[in-house]
Amino acid sequence: MSPLVVSSFTAITCLGRGVDALWRALVERRSGLQPCAFEDVKLNTFIGEVEGLARAPVRGDLAAFDCRNNRLAELTLNQDGFLEAVLAARERFGPGRVAVIVGTSTSGIMQTERAYQRLDPATGALPPIHYAETQNTYSLGGFVRRYLGLTGPAHVVSTACSSSAKVFGDAARMLDAGLADAAVVGGCDSLCLTTLYGFGSLELLSDRPCRPFDPDRNGISIGEGAGFALLQRAPDPGARAKAGGGIVLAGVGESCDAYHMSTPHPEGLGATLAMQRALAAGGLAPEAVGYVNLHGTATRSNDTAEGNAVAKLFGPGLPCSATKGATGHLLGAAGIAEAIVSMLALRHEWLPGTANSTAVDPACSCRVLLEGSRAAPRYVLSNSFGFGGNNCSLVFGRA
Repeated sequence: MSPLVVSSFTAITCLGRGVDALWRALVERRSGLQPCAFEDVKLNTFIGEVEGLARAPVRGDLAAFDCRNNRLAELTLNQDGFLEAVLAARERFGPGRVAVIVGTSTSGIMQTERAYQRLDPATGALPPIHYAETQNTYSLGGFVRRYLGLTGPAHVVSTACSSSAKVFGDAARMLDAGLADAAVVGGCDSLCLTTLYGFGSLELLSDRPCRPFDPDRNGISIGEGAGFALLQRAPDPGARAKAGGGIVLAGVGESCDAYHMSTPHPEGLGATLAMQRALAAGGLAPEAVGYVNLHGTATRSNDTAEGNAVAKLFGPGLPCSATKGATGHLLGAAGIAEAIVSMLALRHEWLPGTANSTAVDPACSCRVLLEGSRAAPRYVLSNSFGFGGNNCSLVFGRA
């Protein structure tokens, strides 16, 4: 694939608003996970909640889209100068030539949950609900497109935890086909009862802040967050050098092994295939990658399978880390958030550690950094693996 310039990006997690807040917390090895006090949930677990969403309705002309998920998306679009960057691209290319490709898992399902809580006991009737603008999976894409005043191609990817990583591949193909000149990619997933109780029923929630790759890990911590990036075709090498370089999307690799509904292949076969395809797309050998941001959910099966797959492909000495101990598992937004962490590692020439973890399970044979480390890799790789074996690996590099 042809490299794409990442000209702007932004994120919000429980660590704060904007990429500077995210990066400071990672450098300080600080976690934003807190005991669950969301709504009236009765679960003994920790979550990563974004503050202030109850006081931040969406823009008035888009009131029909008002839900927790779209509120979080709007707040994120207004961080780090991202809105201004998109508006500049809209002016340059035209609103019909900027695509919107975003990912989510549960969208605004909390609106429907609240509606059922107010169900009329006599008639069984639900109160009015804007289903198409809130719970509908396309809600996020429709909201972002209208909020930014864009009219180009738009769709939403929903492949569980790989959703907002796979959008990079869709965008690359769309730009390569000439259907758009730029693309807003990313994703958003907000806390809801379905997610919390659903993972609780699978007995996958930790009763402590999650500890990826730790020998005593015992499950995930659910978080919420959003992130967006603006992709454009790379200028010719001379123009890029003159502009001072930057960050490029160098390769995307995808696979779907369908091994099990909620458990990864024990040998990480689908994960390995995704990583190999990402390298091949960028024309890179494994030795070119200087860091891997691991999917690292802190479940026993996922971490072991991923760690061994990474070590087999890259060797046991490549620095790796997982950031879900800091942010929680953002589900449909995990891919974009961790892609942004990977790009920040390139920008700051520093590799984040793994919050909450105090040791590395010997059964996971890759080199997991517990503490941050100074380094200046040319290329980094970010993994996102979803239920059903929906796997995606992204390679970012210096322009």
